[in-house]
Parts: sequence; C-alpha cells; structure tokens
Amino acid sequence: MIINFSVQNFGSIKDKQILSFEADKSTHLEDYYVIKTSSELRLLKLALIYGANASGKTTILKALEFLRDLVLEPAKKKTESFDFSPFLFDSKSPNQNSIISIDFIQSETRYFYEVEFNKSSITRELLNVYNTTKSNVFTRTTDLEKQFTEITFGSKVKKDKTFKKTLESNTLWNNTVLGGFIKTNIELKELKDVVDWFEHYLNPLIFTRTELDSYVTSRIDNSSINKNIVVNILKKADFNISNIIINEEENDIPEGFLEFIEKQLKAPQERLNELKSKGKITSVNLEFEHTVNEQKYKLPFDLESEGTKRYYGFAGLLSLLIQNSIAFPIDELEASLHPELYIHFLLSFLINSKHSQIIATTHNREILTNKDIFRNDVIWFTDKSDFSSTELYSLSDFDSTVIRDTSNIFNAYKAGKLGGVPNLGDYYIDLNNEN
Repeated sequence: MIINFSVQNFGSIKDKQILSFEADKSTHLEDYYVIKTSSELRLLKLALIYGANASGKTTILKALEFLRDLVLEPAKKKTESFDFSPFLFDSKSPNQNSIISIDFIQSETRYFYEVEFNKSSITRELLNVYNTTKSNVFTRTTDLEKQFTEITFGSKVKKDKTFKKTLESNTLWNNTVLGGFIKTNIELKELKDVVDWFEHYLNPLIFTRTELDSYVTSRIDNSSINKNIVVNILKKADFNISNIIINEEENDIPEGFLEFIEKQLKAPQERLNELKSKGKITSVNLEFEHTVNEQKYKLPFDLESEGTKRYYGFAGLLSLLIQNSIAFPIDELEASLHPELYIHFLLSFLINSKHSQIIATTHNREILTNKDIFRNDVIWFTDKSDFSSTELYSLSDFDSTVIRDTSNIFNAYKAGKLGGVPNLGDYYIDLNNEN
C-alpha cells in the first residue's frame, strides 16, 4: 500500500509536493476508509484530487506513472533519454535534477524508495527498509563523466563483490538499480519485493481515453476477472445487464496486415512468427445480454451508450480492487458517468475492498455536499502559485476558522475559499483586440 508519495521539479511541479495516504486522527467513517497495518499505520483507501484545468492534477498521477515505468521498463541503450520535462517557468529548474520518492508497504514490510534524475540519467537512488529500525538496502550514485553506476549496499545486506559488479554492469546510467535487477539473474529479497510491488500492486495510469473494455474483456476471457462479479456490479448499477457474452472468431489474415504491424506498430518478432505459422487472426466480439420483461436480448457492445461502456470498464476495475490488493491511478474519474453512478462506484469500492487504493483526479463536486460519505483527509486540491507552479494540499490542512464540522464543503470550494478553482474573467470577447 502507498503511504506517501512525493515529487519535485517535474512538469508543472517545482517545489517538493507530498500526497499522503496516512489518515488523520478523525475516526469518521473509519471502517470504510481506513486500513490498519501490522505496523500500526492507518492508511486511507482513497485520494481524490480537485483543481482547475492546468493546475497540475494529472501531473501528480503522471509522476507516479513515470516512476513505475522507470522501474519496470529500463532503457536498453545508455543513449536513450527520459520523456519528461522539469519545471520550465524559471531560469534554474530546467538545469536541476528532478526527484520522486515513494513510501509503501509490501509483504507487511515498509520500504522507502527515492530516485533523482535528469533527462539523460539517474544521478542518485536509494532504498531503505523498515523492520524494527530503518536500514539502508542500497544507495546508488552515478559517475556522470564515465556514465557508470556505483552501488553501495547497506551494512545488513550481505552480498559478495561478484553480486555487486554484476548488478552494476546491468544498471546503465539511465536505468534504476531495480531495472538493472530485472535484467540480471541474481537474487535479493528486498529488491524482488520492491519490483513485485511496482509490477503487481501499482497499476498503470488510466486516462479517459484508456480502452478499459478491451482490458476487462481479455481479463474475463482468461479468468483473471470473475465474469459473474462484473455482471453483479452492472446489475447493481441499474444497467439491466444479465450476462456478458464473449465470442472469438478466427479469420484469414488480411493482405498487408503483417507488414503493417511489423513496420508501423513494431510488433515483436515472436508474435509475427506466431501469426505467420497460424495463418489466422482471432477477433473478439463482445455482447451484453439485457433482460427486459423476462425476455433476453443481445446487444453488441458498440451499440451500448458511452456511459455503459465506461462503467463496464469500471466494473472490471472494481472487481479487481475488491478481490486483490492493488492500486489504480485514474484521471478524471467522473468521465462519462452520471454523478449518482460516480458516487455508487466509490461507495462500492470503499465498502467492499480490503487492501486496495484509488488515487484519482476529478471535477465532480457533488460528493462534497455530503459529509456523511467522505472524510476531509481524502480530499486534495491542486492550485497554481504566483510563479505558475503546482501546489498540492489536503482539505484536512485547513483549520477550524475555514472549515468546521458543520460546514458545507461544496459551498466553500465553489466560493474559492479552498483554492483549486479557475480564476475566470468575464464572458465578453473583444473581437477588435489584436494583441
């Protein structure tokens, strides 16, 4: 589970900003929002980030995604550069390193991981583990002139020189040590734990354009998502869907198709060889069965409403969140969802999940009208400073002079008392202004 996440000099973020999943002292809705760990931490299942457009909400999620990619998709060549921008609206930040860190729990063990980097290399990296006390697993530095990685293991990590040299030689200057570990046939429990956390707990960022339906359908097809649970979730959301029907068809490979996916999509050679030997391509057809007045009707997925399509994807996510211990970052959670359905999804997650987390950006303010269904410490805001950098803060940061237990948070947010809203001008457009 995520405890804290911080980012500095990344996109619109200049100074260090911290998103925390540690619950405050409030016991409000404790049974639904708070997970108690073996180390006596109280961690939240949910973080919702509000803010005006271009205030940096999505940048927080992109930084988390960037960190995941750094670990799980190490560069193959030392000449490859990183696809990100530091803060650009001052003279110093573009030439300074960026820093991302994350504090998390894996296999009941607490880890702290931090990486410092620029466009071409990882300059510093460290991993600490908390057992009875904090201890260092490794610290990494980079000789930028030689483009060489140097790794120092903590005193409690007993590994010989061969292990160290093997890992260093596989950790290019633009790879993390964790990425180097993935490419190396060596064993160290702490490194494996952390890599497993990034691979299995922290999922890729879900954008509004992410094709969740394909993802969920493939997971239902290979039985990693229980179809009956998804159908049950859709029924409870009042979609009148009584069954999900997945049919696979094999057709001849169209002329020029193999050449297209080889040159344009750069498909792996083994996949191309498999298609060539098979001579067929498999297509998946998805239909929903609707029961109306005790009669069953099949409707192709393409004919369903955009809201139904979107919620089918979310039903699959909800199934995974309930049955596993995982985290999903989601951009614009409310996209294509009715406000009531949005709240239904969140409450279903909070009531049924045990050890999963959601971190999401949103513009949906309706949840703020009802303090019976949210806690202050799960609500976050992004705002732009006077220097156009992103500032991140929690609703629980406000003292009682701004927010009282009886306050209508929605009205306070709408009135701009909490920040995170656009500072709009009037509606008049001057067509004669040439500037």
